[in-house]
Amino acid sequence: MKRIAIYPGSFDPITNGHIDIAKRACQLFDEVVLAVAQNRSKNPLFSVEERMKLVSESTTDLAKNHTIRVESFDGLLIHYAEQMNAKAIVRGLRAVSDFEFEFQLALMNRKLNSSIETIFLMPSEQYTYLSSSILKEVSRLEGKISDLAPPCVENALKEKYAH
Repeated sequence: MKRIAIYPGSFDPITNGHIDIAKRACQLFDEVVLAVAQNRSKNPLFSVEERMKLVSESTTDLAKNHTIRVESFDGLLIHYAEQMNAKAIVRGLRAVSDFEFEFQLALMNRKLNSSIETIFLMPSEQYTYLSSSILKEVSRLEGKISDLAPPCVENALKEKYAH
């Protein structure tokens, strides 16, 4: 039976930190589903379709050697994980400040379905400060982001902020 992991996020937009976590997850699981959340309360810069396209383009090289899928979901993550027959949910931890919130989510997901584990992975040190919010702000203010995100994301951000 395939070991499937769900790596959920808003990915608004995907960063090199997200990709680093996806690479680590690919070493542990047979298939990794990058699940783009349709979380309407976050007021994303990019539409779900745009985010899915950016995630797909950003993980093309990774997908050459690993089974990766990019999908979107709405509703409870645990329900989506059940639907996908996932064994685990992958979450990235950048700093101690992320832990409390992620810990609460993991415990709630365990309460809803104890057969699906939450796995916490840490990115490389060079990405521990990086978030989509920081990336957007630096891009909006015309700072250099070429080492923080794939070229397709850099171009998409430039285009968004040009308007």
